[in-house]
Amino acid sequence: MFRGINTINLDAKGRMALPSRYREQLLAHCDGRLVVTIDTNHRCLLLYPLAEWEQIERQIESLSSFDPMSQRVKHLLIGHANDLDMDGNGRILLPQELRQYAQLEKHVCLIGQGKKLEIWDQDAWNKQRDSWLSESTDEGELPDKLRTLAL
Repeated sequence: MFRGINTINLDAKGRMALPSRYREQLLAHCDGRLVVTIDTNHRCLLLYPLAEWEQIERQIESLSSFDPMSQRVKHLLIGHANDLDMDGNGRILLPQELRQYAQLEKHVCLIGQGKKLEIWDQDAWNKQRDSWLSESTDEGELPDKLRTLAL
């Protein structure tokens, strides 16, 4: 559903206009109802259509409450999850606490990741992308599925 990179400006209230190419899909797929939460591996946010998030949330909730790593994931992902509604202008309001976590200021990148979107500070995204591109790609490090992927 979501692919590509879009650079977007946040307004002074922390609102972000979703690209028009996603708006109709989101209205049809989830009536403009979304969920945003933190990414636990990077300082960015994850944005899901409500139905996609509900599937993930059920999986997270089914994790053992006795396993410390599972508890950590539950606290971080579900604890930071916020319901959002796209307004009539195709905008969403990102909660201030989540904007602070992801260090989002004015310029952000919206990165399509299939069933979800990632929201990055533009400078942080550029640095992370450049870091990934400069990493060694020794064939022995790649999982078998990636080695057989034809692009």
